[in-house]
Amino acid sequence: MINLCTLFDSYYLDKGIALYRSLERVSDDFTLYIFCFDDKAFEVLNDMCLKHAVIIHHSAFETPVLLEKKKERSKAEYCWTCTSVTIEYVLDHYTVENCTYLDSDLYFYADPQILYDEIRAAKANVVIVEHRFKKNKYGRKLEARNGKYCVEFNYFDQSLNGRKVLKWWKDKCYEWCYDQPEPDRMGDQKYLDNWTRDFKGVYELHHLGGGVAPWNLEQYSLVRMNGNDILMATADGRQFPLVFYHFQNIRYMPGRRVNIKSQTKSKKLKYAIYIPYLKEIEEIRSMLVQDYGITYELHGIIRSSNPIIGFLQKHFAAFKVQSFSDIINLDRLDKYRY
Repeated sequence: MINLCTLFDSYYLDKGIALYRSLERVSDDFTLYIFCFDDKAFEVLNDMCLKHAVIIHHSAFETPVLLEKKKERSKAEYCWTCTSVTIEYVLDHYTVENCTYLDSDLYFYADPQILYDEIRAAKANVVIVEHRFKKNKYGRKLEARNGKYCVEFNYFDQSLNGRKVLKWWKDKCYEWCYDQPEPDRMGDQKYLDNWTRDFKGVYELHHLGGGVAPWNLEQYSLVRMNGNDILMATADGRQFPLVFYHFQNIRYMPGRRVNIKSQTKSKKLKYAIYIPYLKEIEEIRSMLVQDYGITYELHGIIRSSNPIIGFLQKHFAAFKVQSFSDIINLDRLDKYRY
């Protein structure tokens, strides 16, 4: 049994449901513990009766200390603060040998068991995934800002090693967790940079199909696509199946347009990955409107508790365009070819 956890509120319900559906398509041997950060998300997910999900209300894990942090941090910063908390909650309250945190904007294309086979072979207690930025000046700049590793697929087991690392991470995030790059910290993420040095049992995932995302997509090409089965290749010809993709930073724009911010110029590759996902998101949104009255008004995402940075994120981030083929018309999704 694969034990996973994720967290989101009703604004991310569309992405969270897409994550769950993707897992259900590729595996029948998993449990996804979903931590709901508002009442509406809890109500909707309970009503949907998801076979492989356990739905957890925010009041179950929010302590007085966390509620104080909630007052001083942005919504995103508070979610980052709670990442380690949700993993610990599953390990403490359920009969599981391990638990893997997933960002809610992940989407699975292949059975993640292939990743757990690697983890078991490595005898890992903790698993982290490298960003795999390009090995150039820009990639080094991104790593300096965001850290070497990404909080997206983070495995912890019940061992003393696993628990030690998890507690250290939780304590650090309680102390400081902001959308503000500093030399040794950035949100909940840069804390991971020295884990392989400072702790035992920490393993860096090798499978390239676990951790494909906009910040590394440019390094790969599409070999073939058969439904959700996507085979990719590196520049030197190494082929690998896409296990999961991180749909981070999709931004909605006026006029039923979306800026996918794929960071690759290859239309074939970006459309193969993004167009089916956007179709599913649109289908889920229609269901949420019709069945639950949840609407998604156009508004930006605020990650930072800094009011100036937050204003820029809310009003201008969607309009930062690197490639015009990243601007997708949601009313013409069937017209895109890949």
